[in-house]
Amino acid sequence: MISVGELMVSRGGSVNPLQFPDEEFDLYSIPAFDAGQPEIALGAEIGSTKQIIQPNDVLLSKIVPHIRRAWVVGDDRGRRLIGSGEWIVFRSEKVFPSYLRHVLVGDPFHQQFMQTVSGVGGSLLRARPAFVASIQIPLPPLEEQRRIAAILDQAETLRTQRRTALALQGSLTQSLFLDMFGAGDSQGWPVTSIGEIVDEENGGIRTGPFGSQLLHSEFVDEGVAVLGIDNAVNNEFRWGERRYIAHAKYKELKRYTVRPGDVLITIMGTCGRCAVVPDDIPLAINTKHLCCISVDRSRVVPDYLHAYFLRHPTARKYLEQTAKGAIMSGLNMGIIKAMPIALPPLPLQQTFATRIASIEALKATHRRALAALDAMFASLQQRAFAGLL
Repeated sequence: MISVGELMVSRGGSVNPLQFPDEEFDLYSIPAFDAGQPEIALGAEIGSTKQIIQPNDVLLSKIVPHIRRAWVVGDDRGRRLIGSGEWIVFRSEKVFPSYLRHVLVGDPFHQQFMQTVSGVGGSLLRARPAFVASIQIPLPPLEEQRRIAAILDQAETLRTQRRTALALQGSLTQSLFLDMFGAGDSQGWPVTSIGEIVDEENGGIRTGPFGSQLLHSEFVDEGVAVLGIDNAVNNEFRWGERRYIAHAKYKELKRYTVRPGDVLITIMGTCGRCAVVPDDIPLAINTKHLCCISVDRSRVVPDYLHAYFLRHPTARKYLEQTAKGAIMSGLNMGIIKAMPIALPPLPLQQTFATRIASIEALKATHRRALAALDAMFASLQQRAFAGLL
């Protein structure tokens, strides 16, 4: 074992790019990490003083520390390499860079890393390097580090490929919708409002119970499920934390029952997320955080409404003009009811839904494979850092 302080760079030097306005730099910043590659920028565009870094340095983000960001500095591409002040820099001949990166994002280190944090929360949280320096990590011989890193790199590549496939399938959904319906209201299709295409007999459009009608003390271990904003994640229906009310309480609230094919739109928290309730939904109600829409299936297919709300230019323009704030803080049932919606022929909507179902089935396969890879990767990390790989 070794303390990471022995690997940290304390006096690596700095440079003020403003003094070299016409020089191009390779800038390793937090936004560049999220983009996947260093930014090529002129000194005049960078501004503040930066750290001087070297190829194979390992960078660990000390801001927003719950997001695991660790980066190996790439090759010298003929420009000076600089890093923003948000990085803790590690450099040593004792360590193989890829191995150290895996250690820094692994669970054992991260749990201790989070204990070094100060700040009031969110983006203001900072890990304190002086405290980080005392964290102990395993450091086997270099050849063993290379072997472990190669195994973990290969496993990580497989996970990345799965995530990329999922992202591409999401893009395919958007492309399919725009190809079939992108100019819907300019093709002579009738235009109405969402309030006019709901199924009133099955609940119409509604939010869940407010105030004393549903208290946290009334949640039980099993019974009727209660849906909230965590059931609409990445604009898809997901099971988050399970919440239940007793069947006796449900009798008072059955008008809020959620049915297969209902469209959920979040109107509190992170507003504007949207999901279609799956066919295998158990008996459930929605909370005040969700607007639940039961559509008239003779006019609208739920998958079309879901995609329309998220992707159609008319819908997006309407929301931008009527909802307040960057996260739709003014979204409410009145706004949703009044939203204009173009109605293509029902067979065309059904064809779209069939194609979406095929894409969703493929995505489900990739998600299961990704979950298995994530579990395998966590197991490999645990064994590697315990000397058992």
